[in-house]
Order: sequence, then C-alpha cells, then structure tokens
Amino acid sequence: MSDPATSKAETPDTQPVPESAENFGDILSQYQKSHSRKTEGSRQLQATVIAVNAESVFFDIGYKSEGILPLAALQGETLNPGDKALVTVKGRDLDGYYELSRFKVERPMDWTALEKSFAGKTTILGTVTGLIKGGFSVDVGVRAFMPASRSGVRDAAEMENLVGQEIRCRIIKLDVTDEDVVVDRRAVAEEEERSAKDRLYSQIKEGETVSGTVRTLTDYGAFVDLGGMDALLHVSDIAWGRVNKPVDVLTVGQSIEVKVLKVASEGDKRRISVGLKQLQPHPWDAVSANFKPGERVRGTVTRLMEFGAFVELEPGIEGLIHISEMSWSKGKIRKASDIVKPGEVVEVIILQVNPAEHRISLGLKQALGDPWADVAERFQVGSAIEGPVTNMTKFGAFVQLSEGIEGMIHVSDISAEKRINQPQDVLRVGEIVKAQVLAIDVEKRQIRLGMKQLVPTGLDEYIAEHNEGDVVTGRLMDDSGGNARVELGDGIHATCKVKAAAPTVPETPKESKADLSSLTSMLQARWKSGSGGPAKTESVRSGQVRSFRIAKLDRAAKKIEVEFA
Repeated sequence: MSDPATSKAETPDTQPVPESAENFGDILSQYQKSHSRKTEGSRQLQATVIAVNAESVFFDIGYKSEGILPLAALQGETLNPGDKALVTVKGRDLDGYYELSRFKVERPMDWTALEKSFAGKTTILGTVTGLIKGGFSVDVGVRAFMPASRSGVRDAAEMENLVGQEIRCRIIKLDVTDEDVVVDRRAVAEEEERSAKDRLYSQIKEGETVSGTVRTLTDYGAFVDLGGMDALLHVSDIAWGRVNKPVDVLTVGQSIEVKVLKVASEGDKRRISVGLKQLQPHPWDAVSANFKPGERVRGTVTRLMEFGAFVELEPGIEGLIHISEMSWSKGKIRKASDIVKPGEVVEVIILQVNPAEHRISLGLKQALGDPWADVAERFQVGSAIEGPVTNMTKFGAFVQLSEGIEGMIHVSDISAEKRINQPQDVLRVGEIVKAQVLAIDVEKRQIRLGMKQLVPTGLDEYIAEHNEGDVVTGRLMDDSGGNARVELGDGIHATCKVKAAAPTVPETPKESKADLSSLTSMLQARWKSGSGGPAKTESVRSGQVRSFRIAKLDRAAKKIEVEFA
C-alpha cells in the first residue's frame, strides 16, 4: 500500500487545504490520484523537448514539473527543443523533476500482473534491495531473486553500487505456489545495447564526419567509440605521414573527429572503418608546386626494397631512389642496404615528379656530383694509376681509379711478354694493379688502360743510359730522303734528317749479311763504344751502318732524333 507522505510529495497538482475544508471525498480523490501516479510507469507519455544541456534533456510531460532524461539514455540519438518523444515516468528526483525513461516498462502490483509479464516476456521495473548469497534480492511487487551472473555486473564494487537502484529486468522463472520469482537484468541490458547499436548503425553514413572517443589502442590501429558502437581507425588512416604505432599519436580517452570510410555487415558482425587523415588536405595536391626536377632536397629513408629505397620528403610524400641512381660505380651496388639504412637522413636530387601516379624519382649519386666532369684533368693520358680490379670479362679487366671512375685494361694490354687468353689467368678481383692511361672518352665514359706499357723495355733502358750529344752507331733503315729511320738497337728507332753528303764507314760486305750473329756483335760493340766512324765519304744508302749524334732525346714521349756524326 502507498505511503501517504510519499503519495502527497509525488502529486504536483494537489494543493494543501485547511482541515475544516477537507472531507472524505477529497481524501479519497487525493488517494486515487496518488495511486494512479504510482502506476504511471506502465504507460508511455508523449513528451516535448523544452531544453537540452551537457548532461540532460528536459521534457514537458503535461505535469507542473518537467521530466528529465540523461543524455546517455539517448544512446547516440540527437534531440532538439520542440522534438517529440515517447517516455515513461520512473519517479521523482531530489530536485523535484520527474525521472524519465525511453523504455516502456511496468511495475507489477500483484501476482496476476507478474504472471502476465512472465507470459509475455515483457520488461518490468524492480528495485534492488540487497546483496544475498549468489546474487541480489529485488522488489518487483513481491520479493524476487536475481542471480549475480544475470545482473550485468562483475566486480564487488559494481555489485554494491547496484543496491538501491531501480532496474529494468525480465522474469525468467515464476512459481506462484512457492512464491518463487527469478529475474534477469543482463538480458534486458544486452537487448537495449543491441537496439541502440542497431539504431546508431542505421544512422551512420559513409563520407560523413562524426565525433568519437579513443577507447583502446593496438599495434594496427585504434578503436573509437562513436556513442555505443566501436569503429576501427587503422594505423594507415591516422596521418598522411608514416605512423609506426598509434600510441605515438593518440591517447586513450582522447576525443577526435573522424570521417566514416566504410560501413559493412557480415552476417551478425557489423564493421565501421573511419579515418583521421582524410579530414586533412592531401599532401600530393601541392607536390607539383613544392618539388621541382633538379632541386636538391633532404629526406629520411623509410624502407628498403630490392630495387631501391623510399625516402620521406615531408609527411605523406615519399620518393624512390632506384638502385641504379645510388652510386656512379658500376656493379658495386647489389642491394640498397649497401648504401643507405632506414632512418638515415640523405640529400638527393629530384629527377622526376609524377603527381598523377604519386611518384617522385630521386637520385643519390647526382647529389654527390658527377665524377666524370673533370676526369680528363685528374687522369691525363700517359699518366700511371693504381687501383683494385673490380670486375673481369673475357676481353679485359675493370680497374677502379676513384669513386665512380673505372678504366678497362684490354686483354692484349696486360702483358708484353706472353699472350694472355683471358684476364682471369693472371688477375683476380680485388687485386691492386698499376696501369697507364692510354685513352679517355668522356662522352662514352670510358678510359682505356694498359699494364704492359709500364713494364721497362729496351727503349726505356736505352733512353735511361744516353743523353743528348752522345755519339752512337746505327743502321739506316731507308734512304727515301727527308727524315730517315735509324735502327739504334733491337726495337730502338730514331729519326734522322738526311743530307746530300755525309761521312760514311765502309759498307759491310754483302756476303756478311748471312752472318747475322757477326753483324749483331759488331753493332753492339760500336753502339756501346760510339766508335767505328767512316773512313771515307760515301753517299747515303739503306742498310749502311754509320755514326750518329743524338740531337734530341724526349724521355716522356720516348722519341729520339739523331744527326750524322
């Protein structure tokens, strides 16, 4: 039976009257109104929103006092002043407002009402009165039992807080004879949560911007609470720049705005994907204005591939250094990690920009400068070099002169003493060799080298042993006039200006030509002594052995000029 004091406090349209004016009819009418107000939870009222603040929505429910509903009870739904909504009166709070619910619930008043609710599996109101073994005692018009497993709470603190609260529950067992009633709050809460998610899911549209709260963080992304339903913010959609871990950018509890990318359902599973970076300008929209071919820029190596390395020039903008653009040295680079490492800051030259395909080609070797630009000054023809053998082919060996500069020694220029079929017969990769620069072609980026040219010859020894002015003996090789060739020794030749007459030595008898050993011995004796000059004057003829004076000795060019002595 209702408490008169409570009934009076809950009757906003009842005014106190003097005792003299009171009669039995008034008291009865007041009781009936009070009793009917206690049962208002069994029906829904059409209410009008009159105000909304940060925590609650205020309704005009037709009473002198307004009704109040927590914003959390809307579960994502938005209400504005003037909107209509169906509500149920639960009771009154300490400030005099009527506490409202969006759910149509009943508070059974007798066993007949309990049987009706049990049969119809309807949701009813009850009040948790205490903790007992295995669960809670609940007042649903009669004393009922609610198992702890069906309460919807887990730890001891939550269980204690539930005592004294009004709950929505469902009768799952009813025995009138034994007055045994068992109720379930968890099933109702799960249904309400599922209903709220269904309503929220139907309201979310792809492409719209929504507010949410970061609930949890993982290595692959973040789960964002959109007001009752979680959405996945993948790590790749957090920022245009590379994000290694979401925890580096986001924090649990942080409020963010995101764009709905995809809303999908797979059976009973519903998935919502959202993006944070999509609310920011796309960095590639301005790439043509910010990066020009030929410019020198700095960036950070983000990842290595077999074909090259990716470099982040600014957040969201990456360029590729192809392995062929990493070094001027041919064959030296087998993989990108030989040159750069992830996290390394490098200077590069922009080679090409393709905004449509989101591609920027970069050059690392170009930033270091072209080593062939001054190769002719650094390695002059005739000079000697020293370097390691970097590669070998059938026709020759490649030698590194400096970073990015290689020369080739043809197999015919390796040795003067013997025939070499292939360079591998006498050389090995990594071996340090000495060679002479024979020719340079800057346009073709080719340098020809020779090893045999640095091996001392009979000419080298002859030049080293003689000086200008020395008188030597030699054989005229021709008498065509002008400049004649003179043989000073085996493989040693000089030029001589031939005049009309000159002192001669007796010609060697023709029959002695067959005795080559005697002639060689005589020439060697005369070349060494410088003697054996002619005894009489005779015309110049090919084959004559005569005395000559060295007029010019060019040691660098290895050239000798003589005149008749």
